[in-house]
Amino acid sequence: MDKRKLRSFLLNAGMIAAVFFGLLAFQTRNMLATDGQVAPALQGVTLSGQAYDLQEASGRPALVYFFAPWCRICAASAGNLNRLRRWRAPDDIEIIAVALDWRSAAEVREYAERHELDVTIVLGDARVAEAWQIGAFPSYYVLNGAHQVVRRDVGYSSQLGLWLRAWLV
Repeated sequence: MDKRKLRSFLLNAGMIAAVFFGLLAFQTRNMLATDGQVAPALQGVTLSGQAYDLQEASGRPALVYFFAPWCRICAASAGNLNRLRRWRAPDDIEIIAVALDWRSAAEVREYAERHELDVTIVLGDARVAEAWQIGAFPSYYVLNGAHQVVRRDVGYSSQLGLWLRAWLV
């Protein structure tokens, strides 16, 4: 490859990377900061009717996945949560799916069954969405063992992307 073609390729690759990271920064601009702040409380009732408190998982990292049962992108990425659970033991990382913008528990249950979700599902509400600054679905937060926000993302995450986010804590 001559120098001109190489320079053109590198310029195009740089522009694509800049657009990608610019869009990512734009999408996550209103989410919780990743500057070491501790994540808000997450308490509620699970889909199975049990009380849930994220604080009980303190001392280990957590992946908190916010979804809506009607969200097609959430549906496309739901299986990746199951694969992550198979790769990472519950003692290694807490994986929580928080349902938001749902009409009934039956709607969330049907979604969970259709996607065979094998993670804890918490029935969230508008207060949870506000505290966690959720403006789009799906949204993800990765918390370290002290439950500080270390990563955040909006939209589809591939199996590899989700694994990398959770593995790096």
